[in-house]
Amino acid sequence: MATKKSQEDQRTGAEIVHGPDDCYDHSLKLLTELGFPRGVLPLKDLEECGLVRETGYDAEVTAYVEKGKMKKMSGVKSKQLLLWVPIVEMSIEEPGGEKIYFKTPMGIGRSFPITSFMDDEEKEKHLEEVNE
Repeated sequence: MATKKSQEDQRTGAEIVHGPDDCYDHSLKLLTELGFPRGVLPLKDLEECGLVRETGYDAEVTAYVEKGKMKKMSGVKSKQLLLWVPIVEMSIEEPGGEKIYFKTPMGIGRSFPITSFMDDEEKEKHLEEVNE
């Protein structure tokens, strides 16, 4: 029988950062490293964030991460019409892809242009790469 890891077990080997400014900077670096646009998750006002490189990202929001994909996500929801729907997976169709795909626990998904989640600097860089 599998048991859930305790919070201390999950933190073993973690790179932990404290404070809203440092957490915001650390989170943006992590999203960039994984190939996601910086605006894909609301990351303001974080008190603590961490990364366990062997297993993924852990805090109130959890996910196993790899380049261009976050899976087994918890703590992330999206408002659809009048309901908040949990998101369990987020992926970019391919490195440098044009769409980002979000999936619910029911297996229903939706894709959006990746530029919808980019800040102005990212959009400018993306357009330069596409036009080359």
